Amino acid sequence: MPLKTVTVVGARPEFVQTAPLAREIASRDGITGGLVHTGQHYDYEMSELFFSQLELPEPIYHLGVGSGSHGVQTGAMLAELDRVYLAERPDIVITHGDTNSTLAAALSAAKLGIPVAHVEAGLRSWNRAMPEELNRVVTDHLADLLFCPGQTAADNLRREGIATGVAVVGDLMQDSLHWTMRSIDTAATLDHHGLRPGEYFFATIHRAENTDDEARLRAILAGLEKVAAVHPLLLPAHPRTRPRIRDLGVPPGVRLIDPVGHPEAMALVKEAAAVLTDSGGLQKEVYWLETPCVTVRTETEWVETVQVGWNRLADADPSSIELAVEAALAERPDHPDLYGDGHAARNIVDHLLTFARN
Repeated sequence: MPLKTVTVVGARPEFVQTAPLAREIASRDGITGGLVHTGQHYDYEMSELFFSQLELPEPIYHLGVGSGSHGVQTGAMLAELDRVYLAERPDIVITHGDTNSTLAAALSAAKLGIPVAHVEAGLRSWNRAMPEELNRVVTDHLADLLFCPGQTAADNLRREGIATGVAVVGDLMQDSLHWTMRSIDTAATLDHHGLRPGEYFFATIHRAENTDDEARLRAILAGLEKVAAVHPLLLPAHPRTRPRIRDLGVPPGVRLIDPVGHPEAMALVKEAAAVLTDSGGLQKEVYWLETPCVTVRTETEWVETVQVGWNRLADADPSSIELAVEAALAERPDHPDLYGDGHAARNIVDHLLTFARN
């Protein structure tokens, strides 16, 4: 019998990560797979649009959990996932990243005695105030297979006493980026927004610690205003963030737009003078596209991008943001390969099949 997998996704980074893995599973003998969508990102821009653009298969279950506090959202997912796993009887559950969907997928499976594979294992910001940090730490300690994007992540696991089932496989988001870049029309995207290559900034700000704290959000917007004095700044805003920014006032030079799909976002990132973000996944995509990055956080899981000089950290402070952008624009360091070679999906399926044989 083929190895039966169930992959649980719920948020944009997970859609991007699982697309190449779903394609690889579908193309290989000895393994089958189905997707479960928790509904953590439930509006069209954040969910269905990504499914269609990334050519993801239709989920076998859509749990429709929606928004809510961490406890309410995670608890609702646990109840629904127990039901799904008991009905589907998977041989292994695959979970991605560090969201509430990640944690719920792993916890429900582990309590039912189903093996767990964690994709993007071993990442650490060392900031336990981040909900994502707690999600990823607990998931790693529940997982049977831990797929790391790079050696730093594997070293982090070893320091926590996790050595069994660990494999450095590269990053699925690089697989997905290679696939996406084959079909994007960068010139048409820039024309649509009235932009010229290298003459605009692209920004995403969505983390709760930045958007739910009015003082921090005001400071970030003031920093974006300073940056937008050099070039116009395009800011696709999360549905939850848009009203908060509008209430505080959209700064001059900042264009607040609706969320964009993955191909459009990558086209805009590729030709930007620099990208400002508090996203985890976007930091890597910006790096692979060789665009300078400023991360509006005091720490990052993707430490290698900072070490090689393509990513700079900035606090929620106008001067810190402005200085970081100036430094990013002034220097173009060497660009070593990071996080694999774009074949993470193949590597992961190889390990899953070995797990099945053993």
